[in-house]
Amino acid sequence: MADIANTYAENVAGKYFVDNQCIDCDLCRETAPDNFKRNDDGGYSFLYKQPESAEEEARCKEAKEGCPVEAIGDNG
Repeated sequence: MADIANTYAENVAGKYFVDNQCIDCDLCRETAPDNFKRNDDGGYSFLYKQPESAEEEARCKEAKEGCPVEAIGDNG
């Protein structure tokens, strides 16, 4: 389960976040490319934009539920 205390600094404030358990599997970036990006230097994903529509919300939720290491959190 993702821990808000271990989030990456690049995450934008809001409901969703990625913590330091991320293994850079690319699932979230493929599922919700409008919301997740990769930190190329660190080799992990982060949330660069909180969902702004029902469609984006659904994709972020799908990414969270599909994350193999539960690195995506929902603090809302």
